[in-house]
Amino acid sequence: MNKTILAGMTGIALSLGACAKKIPPADIPPPAQPAETNPNSADPNSLEVVELPALQADLVAKAGSDTVYFGTDQYALDEASKATLAAQARWMLANPNVRASIEGHADERGTREYNQALGERRANSARDYLVSQGVPTARLVVTSWGKERPVATGSNEEAWAQNRRAATVIIR
Repeated sequence: MNKTILAGMTGIALSLGACAKKIPPADIPPPAQPAETNPNSADPNSLEVVELPALQADLVAKAGSDTVYFGTDQYALDEASKATLAAQARWMLANPNVRASIEGHADERGTREYNQALGERRANSARDYLVSQGVPTARLVVTSWGKERPVATGSNEEAWAQNRRAATVIIR
């Protein structure tokens, strides 16, 4: 009878052992964590931007424009662009609850990669100027569209000049 009890107890112990929490071997890496994102730059394909047309119209009416323009292959701000951005900064400071996406664009010439990088440099130039005027960085998001969203079609200097820009878009 002792052998029967011992066999039964061994079976129970084995059954309970099978239910125990498994500990993974040390050589298995932990699950991948999502990548950290910079809140001041955005991937246009993943950012959900809700534009606010009424506030956008107010920005344009009071600041004169929501767009600054650049020379070919340039991202430095000229005096006219600085004046426009200064007016935008005053409007943003008067409206402390709004956020903006600073969207950089390029003309159709050049590779997609080159224009994406150039659009980002243009947007960063505009953002940096707004910040220098007192707009908190946390209220601004940088987006580069490269040559993907032209405002003017055509393969001529007039169209290209309109597409070399950084636009301030009011978002939620």
